[in-house]
Amino acid sequence: MEKSVTGILFAIADFIIHIDKHLQVLASDYGLWLYGILFLIVFCETGLVVTPFLPGDSLLFAAGSLASVSGSQLDVHLLFVVFFVAAVLGDSVNYSIGHKLGPKVFDFRKSRFFNPDHLAKTHAFFEKYGGKTIIIARFIPIIRTFAPFVAGIGAMAYPRFILFNILGALLWVGLFCYSGYFFGQLPFVQDNFKLLILGIIVFSLLPPVIEYLKHRFRASA
Repeated sequence: MEKSVTGILFAIADFIIHIDKHLQVLASDYGLWLYGILFLIVFCETGLVVTPFLPGDSLLFAAGSLASVSGSQLDVHLLFVVFFVAAVLGDSVNYSIGHKLGPKVFDFRKSRFFNPDHLAKTHAFFEKYGGKTIIIARFIPIIRTFAPFVAGIGAMAYPRFILFNILGALLWVGLFCYSGYFFGQLPFVQDNFKLLILGIIVFSLLPPVIEYLKHRFRASA
């Protein structure tokens, strides 16, 4: 069982690091069905607290880049719609699950697919930034997955939640998808695509790492 889980994690890591190559293969094998695959990945990454490890920012950028290739079956504007709908629906489902489960979810035990520490950190992030967390969290892996869940637990008013949800999805999808489309085929980007994807991941993780270090520093002081 442990080997199978490790194998899955390695496969996901390989998919993220070489995401441009894998998307090309998927486009070749599945054609227009790729839209459905991309929708499912983004929906699960934003809608299920057990799948925060799925690609988000890098996927949007790589898909936008693939759409800019001459003869590509993907249309960047349709990609934007697919990703936007998946992101909004994912957050909404996550909010609904959190709203139904309530505070008792903090008592769940840690497992291979669920870490309550992530939930606690997101809750602290939410307490600090309030409703803006829904927008800010769109650009931060892991926090992005747990923010709507925590909003549901905290019984955030749904009309207010859906407003931040839509605004955050517009900014997140628009920025990464169209950045990939307009800049993904530049020679420098193509020659360093793997490093760029890793850079996007590292840069996205900086805010929670900084918050964690500040918290540890204050605690030790």
